[in-house]
Parts: sequence; structure tokens; C-alpha cells
Amino acid sequence: MARLSFIFAPKDREFFDMFEEAAVNGVRAADLLDQMLRGWPDTADLAREILICEQNGDRITHDIIKRINETFVTPIDREDILELASKLDDIVDHTEEVADMLGLYKIEAPMEQAQRLSHILLQSTRQLAEAMPRMRDFQDINHYTVEVNRLENDGDRISRDAIASLFDGGIDPMVVIRWKDIFDGLEAAIDATEHVANTLEGIVIKNA
Repeated sequence: MARLSFIFAPKDREFFDMFEEAAVNGVRAADLLDQMLRGWPDTADLAREILICEQNGDRITHDIIKRINETFVTPIDREDILELASKLDDIVDHTEEVADMLGLYKIEAPMEQAQRLSHILLQSTRQLAEAMPRMRDFQDINHYTVEVNRLENDGDRISRDAIASLFDGGIDPMVVIRWKDIFDGLEAAIDATEHVANTLEGIVIKNA
């Protein structure tokens, strides 16, 4: 049994390497979106770099699935690996969608609430990236998950206020529709970070 454990251990570590890579990729995408919204429209070219992050996320998810199919013994349940990989990928997918909408909708200037939401997204992804290495030996990650949940609550409040403001002052209905889509996308990205945090917490509880 000791010999079998030795044989499978190197592959076990690869899953955690890929989870950490996915978390860092999420930070990268969120940071680019934060820069993009702070400097828009001069930063429109950053959308291309965010798209590269989205493609990297897809590659990481594919690599994780491939590794599952090649590995006899996994460090955590296979369904947990798939769920975590999928939810990490969701963060970058929603982030890229927001970046795409800014150009697609020909947004002239960013709303302050969108800038605040993008910064909350960045903070949340950083918390996840800091928590991820602790998954290798299932250390307590409560500090990080509590902070992600707090940030998600802040994001909900800002998003509600932002959408309410769109219906004040007789704003052009087309502008309202465009910005509501953008706010919904930002909220979805932030929600995705909370989904990852909840998944991580469940994995730690199950395996600690």
C-alpha cells in the first residue's frame, strides 16, 4: 500500500497545481477588467488579453478533465474536482462577457458603480487565489471564504443600487438595457467567486 501511495502521489499534486493555476488566471482576468473599467475607453484593447485568460481557463479545465481520466486515485472525489474546475472557469467566463459587452454596446464612459463592482471582483478572486494552496492539506480556509461572502454581499448591494439608478432621471431605455446587462454580468462574476468559495469549504469539511 505504501508503494501504491508513492506511485499515485505525484499525480495527486497535479490537480492542486491546476486549481492554483485556474485561481491565478481568475485574478489576472479580474485585474484586467478592473484596469479596463478604470481607464475606459482608452483601455479597450485589454479586452483581447481578457479573452486570452478565458481561453486559458478553458485549457486548464480541459487539462483537469484529461487528468481525471488518466488518474486511478484522485486526491478528492472526482465530482468535487469537476465542480471546482467548472466554477473556477465560470469566473473568467463571466469576466470576459463583461469585457466583451463594453465594446459590443459601444459604451462611451464607465459608470462609477461598475468600477466598484469590478474592484470587488478583483478582491474576491485574490482571496480565492490565497486560499487555494491551503487545499493541498485541507487547512482551514474560513477566513478567506468569509471575506468572499462579505464581498459578494457588498456587490449585491452596489448592483441593486446601480440598477435602481438607471431608472431615475429619464435615461434612454437603450442605455438602461445595456448597462443592466453589464451590471448583471459583473454580479454573475462576483457570484461565481462565492460559488467557488462554498465549493472549497465543502471539500475541506469533507476531507479534513
